[in-house]
Amino acid sequence: MDNTTEGKWDSLPVKLNDGITQTLNELGFTHMTPVQSACIPLFMRNKDVAAEAVTGSGKTLAFVIPIIEILIKREDKLKKMQVGALIVTPTRELALQISEVMGQFLQKFPQFRANILIATPGRLEDMFRRKADGLDLALSVKFLEVLVLDEADRLLDMGFEASLNVILGYLPKQRRTGLFSATQTQELEKLVRAGLRNPVRITVKEKGVAASCTQKTPARLCNYYTICRAEDKFNSLVAFLRQHKHEKQLVFFSTCACVEYFGRALEALIKSVTIHCIHGKMKHKRNKIFSEFRSLKSGILVCTDVMARGIDIPEVHWVLQYDPPSCASAFVHRCGRTARIGNKGNATVFLLPMEESYVTFLSINQKCPLEQMAPVSDVVDVLPKVKALALADRAMFDRGMRAFVSTVQAYAKHECSLIFRVKDLDFVALARGFALLRMPRMPELKGKNFPDFIETTIDTDNIRYKDKQREKLRQKLLIELKEKREERAAAPKRHNDKNKAWSRQKNRKDRRRKTAAKRNRDEGSEMDDEDMKELLKDTRLLKRLKKGQISEEDFEKQVTAGPKSQRKTAAGPSEDPPSSAGEEDE
Repeated sequence: MDNTTEGKWDSLPVKLNDGITQTLNELGFTHMTPVQSACIPLFMRNKDVAAEAVTGSGKTLAFVIPIIEILIKREDKLKKMQVGALIVTPTRELALQISEVMGQFLQKFPQFRANILIATPGRLEDMFRRKADGLDLALSVKFLEVLVLDEADRLLDMGFEASLNVILGYLPKQRRTGLFSATQTQELEKLVRAGLRNPVRITVKEKGVAASCTQKTPARLCNYYTICRAEDKFNSLVAFLRQHKHEKQLVFFSTCACVEYFGRALEALIKSVTIHCIHGKMKHKRNKIFSEFRSLKSGILVCTDVMARGIDIPEVHWVLQYDPPSCASAFVHRCGRTARIGNKGNATVFLLPMEESYVTFLSINQKCPLEQMAPVSDVVDVLPKVKALALADRAMFDRGMRAFVSTVQAYAKHECSLIFRVKDLDFVALARGFALLRMPRMPELKGKNFPDFIETTIDTDNIRYKDKQREKLRQKLLIELKEKREERAAAPKRHNDKNKAWSRQKNRKDRRRKTAAKRNRDEGSEMDDEDMKELLKDTRLLKRLKKGQISEEDFEKQVTAGPKSQRKTAAGPSEDPPSSAGEEDE
């Protein structure tokens, strides 16, 4: 902590409440960090603050403490449903984390629990638009004293600008506003001008970093890269994790599908270690998984960029980036999950030989120098075991196909397209590294032959689901599909459409085009079966809707929650930014 402190709390020019000082001592925060010593006095003196500070620098306490101090000193005490402080944050994990920190201080001030609101933009906007459960939020915020926009740059990256403008429109102009971020962008500057009045701008750099340098990673972070071939990459990861069993580690993948696939594989390959998986599509499971992993002394969290920003997980020893993120700034934020608040930490990124120039790019573009790490020792080939998992359960086979497709698509949409080029990918080596039983069918591979890839001699159509109910349904659908094909073959040819109304011809053409597009997205995982399954399910739901057995809302939910939507999600490019503004908080 020595290189991150700015004196004790009693050295502040404003005196803190005894209850706050007592809580700080109980939590072991004997000294302030630079961002805390700079922001707290300004906030408490009615100043708006726009603070930029390196990740892991203690920004949360820089606004939690002033919020409580301001509410304590308020002359007209707030009533139960009146919001005195509003904290807006990009993800529910970060909201939960801030709530926990705030809760520790509110043990001394329980009267303010109902006066502080912590929310994500999408959920908050929804609350403003509705007057459900007797809550008129637009009326409640008229008493607002403090607004905090935490991880403000990520709020904009994730497409929340429109929601933020709606929220700001409901808030009183006479308030104190704090904007906290790890990076400065042009979009963020627009938000500063729109939401803050003559703000004091604060930029906090690490001590010991030259004034001319703008290094964005913590000073006590050891940042490495390692080069390995595509077919050796997963083997190297497994060997590394096995050698660090007693440490706490985060492993970042580029897509949700990769988390699902490789996470399951790691669970089978690394014994006596707690392994959790988390990604943005999990929705309601995430809070429980996040809380459980935070409490562990050692373990592995396999995740996407949903865990890259602002999340504070105690004592993370290693951050491993299996896939370089599609956004260069996300690289810095991933690394920032370790070496927080002056602690030491380590991070490494796995790169293919053709990607080594990414190291130079990060050094120039992100002011993030990397040191080459020696190759992982004692690497053994675990890919046959992963293949065995796929042969034993069709669910694992499906996951592998989806993960491969999603990785290629993410690669194609990488921001640093001069380095990460799909045309440079060795698809055979990549498929081997994914332990695939056969090459998937996908647009990027159309018309290509792969004689060097040895497919399994087993007919993959015969791989069964371990889940007996799921397999029973698949067998039923196979029979129905066969009958449908036989019916089509026996049916007389249809009349020419040329004499039909133009609108009907167009509708039919549109349906054919959509069907062709769906087929082109096929990742090789029993697409015909899945299509038939979706068709039958949707038909049954439509009949139930017409009979009044389900509501239109239930119909919409069930139609969009099936395997088809999961395939689209899993094969999507990257999780940061999400496809819609509300994805992270709904």
